[in-house]
Amino acid sequence: MMLSVRGSVRHRAAGAVLAAAFLSVGATACGSLGKGSAEGDSPRMTPAAAVAKAAKNTEDITSFRYRMTGKVPVEGRVEAEAAMSLKPSIAMSMKMTALDQGADGKVEIRLVDKAMYLGGGAVAKEMDGKRWMKFDLSGAAGKALGGGGLGNQANKNPAQESTFLTGSKDVKKVGTEKVDGVETTHYKGTVTLDQFREALKDEDEATREKREKSLEQYEKLGVDKITMDMWIDGDDHTKQFRMRGDADKGPLDMTITFLEFNEPVTIEAPPAKDTADLAEMMADAQS
Repeated sequence: MMLSVRGSVRHRAAGAVLAAAFLSVGATACGSLGKGSAEGDSPRMTPAAAVAKAAKNTEDITSFRYRMTGKVPVEGRVEAEAAMSLKPSIAMSMKMTALDQGADGKVEIRLVDKAMYLGGGAVAKEMDGKRWMKFDLSGAAGKALGGGGLGNQANKNPAQESTFLTGSKDVKKVGTEKVDGVETTHYKGTVTLDQFREALKDEDEATREKREKSLEQYEKLGVDKITMDMWIDGDDHTKQFRMRGDADKGPLDMTITFLEFNEPVTIEAPPAKDTADLAEMMADAQS
């Protein structure tokens, strides 16, 4: 049973956290959900300046909620709702449905105190009815599942990916649009990873280090060029974000719509009685 469990959980954990990493890409330049007129209407605000100003506002984010639809490598079409807290420590809760995976496509992820919990119908089938699988991202069990890489993805501050568009050489204003009733200005551009890295030379060391980390997942996936759309509200915060690119294992195309920012987010670990600890299972198998 152990080999079956490890294979099944590894596959689902990898797919789910990969999706989580991309889904959470969008904390793009956020703060509060502004309801004013779109900043892009100002004749003094060039597209590049508007995107840069929105990117600067990522520094103030402490928590956010969002919904997402799109397509990610491996899992295919997905939709999700999630909440994430970035301060004082990172915690995340996500309910995701992989629409191409049939009855087993529903997955729930929680990240609490450096442990990831993976739940859903497929997990319960493998765990004698327990709803959650737990693995410590820093421990032996987490490493056995590739937890080092998964942990880096899950712990990544998603706001940093939003800054990619600041490296674009062709960012332009598309027009003004309403998103969920909020007036926004739509910007669009393309950027290569090399262009983004080049743009970081003018940033301070701390900012440069944070943003360079966000490049790693795309390099590993084989994505070297990204098309990005941003819908920025009148308070210079991103209301909606779209990212498209070609990865080695399939297309990436996600749209993230933000529901609220900097509101209290409480995320708790699942009950112990409903959780199977992978580290304990591995120890039992070895003995």
